Amino acid sequence: MTGALVLEDGTVFRGEAFGAAGTAGGEVVFNTGMTGYGEILTDPSYCGQIVTLTYPLVGNYGISGRDLQAVRPLVRGLVVHEACFSPSHREACWSLDDFLRAHGIVGLQGVDTRALVRHLRRHGTMRGVITTGAVTAVGALVEMARGVSLQGVVYQATCSRPYRLYGRGPHVVVVDLGVKAGILQALQARGCSLTVVPATATPAEIVALRPQGVVLSNGPGDPADAREAIGAARALLGRVPMFGICLGHQVMALAAGARTYRLKYGHRGANHPVCDLALGRVFITSQNHGYAVAEEGLPPEVEVSARNLNDGTVEGLEFVGLDAFSVQYHPEAGPGPRDSSYLFDRFLGIITGQEWRSGGHADERKAG
Repeated sequence: MTGALVLEDGTVFRGEAFGAAGTAGGEVVFNTGMTGYGEILTDPSYCGQIVTLTYPLVGNYGISGRDLQAVRPLVRGLVVHEACFSPSHREACWSLDDFLRAHGIVGLQGVDTRALVRHLRRHGTMRGVITTGAVTAVGALVEMARGVSLQGVVYQATCSRPYRLYGRGPHVVVVDLGVKAGILQALQARGCSLTVVPATATPAEIVALRPQGVVLSNGPGDPADAREAIGAARALLGRVPMFGICLGHQVMALAAGARTYRLKYGHRGANHPVCDLALGRVFITSQNHGYAVAEEGLPPEVEVSARNLNDGTVEGLEFVGLDAFSVQYHPEAGPGPRDSSYLFDRFLGIITGQEWRSGGHADERKAG
C-alpha cells in the first residue's frame, strides 16, 4: 500500500505504508541512533510526534518485551528508509510491522530519510501528517498538519493515579511527566522504594508521602505546559532532595525562575557528548528533547553543571545549597550508553547523607 508524509510547508515524502492503516498528525522529528527503535517507539517523551529514524535499516532484530519503556507507545507515526519484516533475534516478540499494527501506528518506508532530515535541519522541526493510501488532496493534509497541537501531551503521557514499587531502601517519589521504565529500573536497582505520582500531584500530596527524595521524570512537550509540576518543584526545592531528568530538568529550571526555549530541531540520539564540569570529564549521552534551558538570566543560586559539546547548550544544573540537581540527558539510557548512570548514585548519596565520589568508570557497579 502506498503512503506519504506531508509537512506543514507543503513538502511531500511518498513511500510504502506498513503497520496500521490510517492518518495521523504530529510533530515530525528525527533520531540518529543506530539501534534502539523499540525503546524509541515506547518512550513517552515522543507522545504526539512522528519519528524519523536516520539509520537506513530498521526492524532486523524485532522488538523484545525488554525493550519497552512504557505500557503502550504514544508516537503518532514512524518513518524509515527500509523496514525489515522478518526479524532474526532470539528475544524478538514482535516484528516491527506487527508491533505498529497492534498499537494503531502508521509506518512509512521507502522514504529518502536523509533528504527529510536535511529538510528539518534546514527549516526546523515541523508539524506533519502521515497517511496510508493514495495522496491526492495534498492541500487538505497541509491544513491538517498546520492544525496539529502538542499542547497538553504531558497529561496524555502521565499515569492516572499513584502506584508503588517496593524496595528496601530510601523512599523516592517519582513525578511522572512521561517516565521511562529505565528510570524506575535504575532507582529500583539501587534499592529504592518508589511511589510514582501523576504530573498533577500537588506539593501537599507529595509531602504527605514523606519522601526522602523526589525525581522529576522525562516527558513530552513544552515544559511551560507542565504547570502543576512547576508549582510542585517550586514548593519542594530546598525541602527535599530533588533530581530532574530531561523534561524534569526544564521544569526545575522554570520553578527556580529560569526560562526555556525551543531548539531548531532538538537533540534526539544516543551519541551526544556532554562535559560534566565538576568532574572535568566527557560522557556520551542519550538524548531526546526539543527544548533547552536558557543560560542567560539563570538565578545566582542555579549554576550550569554540564554542557553539550556539539552546540554549547545547558545540559545540567546545580541548585546550590538545595540538595538538588538536574540533567537534560538520560542517565538511564534506553537506548544508548550508560556512561551517566553515576548520577543515580550521586542522588542516592545526597538522600543518605553519604559523600559521593566518582569511581574510575561511570557504570552500574554501585547499583544494588
